[in-house]
Amino acid sequence: MLKKLIHNQNLKGWLYLLPAILFLGAFMVYPLIDVFIYSFEEGYNSASQTFFGVGTYNYSYVLHDPYFLQAVKNTFILVIITVPLSTGIALLISLGLSSIKALRNAFQTIFFLPYVTNTLAVGLVFMILFKKTPYSDGMINLLLNLFGGSSVDFIDGPYWAKMLVLCIYTIWVVMPFKILILTSALASVNPMFYNAARVDGTSKFRIFRRITLPMISPMIFYLVITGFIGAFKAYSDAVALFGTDLNAAEMNTIVGYIYDMLYGNSGGYPSYASAAAIILFFIVLTITVINLLISKKNVHY
Repeated sequence: MLKKLIHNQNLKGWLYLLPAILFLGAFMVYPLIDVFIYSFEEGYNSASQTFFGVGTYNYSYVLHDPYFLQAVKNTFILVIITVPLSTGIALLISLGLSSIKALRNAFQTIFFLPYVTNTLAVGLVFMILFKKTPYSDGMINLLLNLFGGSSVDFIDGPYWAKMLVLCIYTIWVVMPFKILILTSALASVNPMFYNAARVDGTSKFRIFRRITLPMISPMIFYLVITGFIGAFKAYSDAVALFGTDLNAAEMNTIVGYIYDMLYGNSGGYPSYASAAAIILFFIVLTITVINLLISKKNVHY
């Protein structure tokens, strides 16, 4: 009787999960398998659905393509700079918001506004701030000139200047969500821990290091993981600042390279795009696994 009851409960559970399993299988698992197969089909023609061979040539081509190597370089720079900086700045702002009483909700709304604003609209504002035109050098250059610096063409100029703008823009776009998550995490910490620490005369820095950080470490870990994944998938940020011809601007990303191989100026090569997509998948998977291994020692659940 007990075994029958357990069997019925398990069956009911699987029935509840069935819609989600079907959805994930149709829109995630099947496309991933399909892309994996395409990546080995050499000379695939999407119109005739034919190819002339099977092998690793697509991977070899992609890994030796200068445009792909440039995209990998740009993506890794973006990941390494923006993920730690955006998380750290968001944590500082969240600590500030948690320590004030008056106008807290107003400040939270202000900080969250960029997240609900259209990405391309924010990119247009950044272009106005940084781009040199025949009529103006842009507000940022005006500030540089005010402090004795020389004007820099941040949008069409040197590589480091364009990467700086892209990093600042990416941090600006992702930070509001991180502030919201971290502010909620700080609010969930039991005040009894802080009261006990203050009674013992513990310094604020030690309270932050020994109580606050461990208690909110799961949320920080979540933001780091999603931040890495989001930064590796960056594309619209670069388009918003530098237009659709990212290869000419040397600002393409891995996702941008995949899009170009499918639909861009060099489009019509789904096999190359599939190979690049699989490479990106394994890069993200490797980074995620490394983060999971690190989290076992540093994240307190």
